[in-house]
Amino acid sequence: MQDVELHRDAALERSSEFENPGLPPHRKRQTDLHPEKAKRAERTVFTWFLVSALGSIVAVAAYIAVPITPGDLTTTRMNNLLLGLGIALALLSIGIGAVHWSKQLMSDEEHVDLRHPTRGSDATRAKAVEVFTLGDQESGFSRRSLIRNSLIGALAVVPLPAVVLFRDLAPADEVPTDVFAHTMWEAGTRLCLDPTGTPIRAEDVSYGSAFHVIPEDLEESEHPLDEKAKAAVLLMRLPADALNESPERAGWSYDGIVAYSKICTHVGCPVALYEQQTHHLLCPCHQSTFDVKNHCKVIFGPAKRPLPQLPITVDDEGYLIAQRDFTEPVGPSYFERLHDVDEDGHVQVAGTTTEQRA
Repeated sequence: MQDVELHRDAALERSSEFENPGLPPHRKRQTDLHPEKAKRAERTVFTWFLVSALGSIVAVAAYIAVPITPGDLTTTRMNNLLLGLGIALALLSIGIGAVHWSKQLMSDEEHVDLRHPTRGSDATRAKAVEVFTLGDQESGFSRRSLIRNSLIGALAVVPLPAVVLFRDLAPADEVPTDVFAHTMWEAGTRLCLDPTGTPIRAEDVSYGSAFHVIPEDLEESEHPLDEKAKAAVLLMRLPADALNESPERAGWSYDGIVAYSKICTHVGCPVALYEQQTHHLLCPCHQSTFDVKNHCKVIFGPAKRPLPQLPITVDDEGYLIAQRDFTEPVGPSYFERLHDVDEDGHVQVAGTTTEQRA
């Protein structure tokens, strides 16, 4: 009786399994059977890539030909409409051309690839290179020069609208790097609390605290948010003997009070975390760390140069004021360019110099 039950269980176990059905027979496409249809499909793909390139050119032309007039929403709408249609046509045409290429001309043979959970052997990796070469042959990328060249041309033209748009964000009458050469800080400008605008007395700055500071007349500027993005400052007070000031910066601080740009020199994030025991400033975005004791030099993270220091002193009423503007560009290092010293003593530091300083 027991043997019968064992045989029954084995039969049930075998009956629950199913055979591998395998792959269905391969059916050739019309483009595989008729060379003239393959040529027609190739010309179709070429046409879509050509339309993509034309769409990019139309977007740039529309952006230039239909300028936006301040206060006129009609020009804004028309500019956005034509620009959007051109970019959409460029991207959509590349997608349609690529799909048509893969459906009609690339190899459609089905294959079974077994996954390996661990790194392959050298022989396996060499085989991967062989498979990549085979894929190139099957897709015809190297062989079908008409499609390849039109795709390269379309991809080369697609970024043009973005280049034109981003370049046009800078003021037309100014060199983009010059915009970052100066901030609102100048001799006699009072340091005020952000966001109230209350002037700061030197006696009110306690040890271990960090004040978020803006220029006194920030709200009276034409573009207060833009100016704040460049002029934001962190104010800290350290024991005077803890500061390791270099001779060329003697007198930039006042009774242990120092002011540094709040804009990280990596990608421009706000450096807002102050560690009062170590006197370190930390950027929360990418963990760049600056040593306040040593002119905010970089001690950790991806930033490439120290935070620019704002020279400060006090006026007759005891309020903290700036001695002058920053002596180097604020913000990310890629904004830096070599410039001559101007008559106000403002210096833009060359990239090679700042690398050495960092």
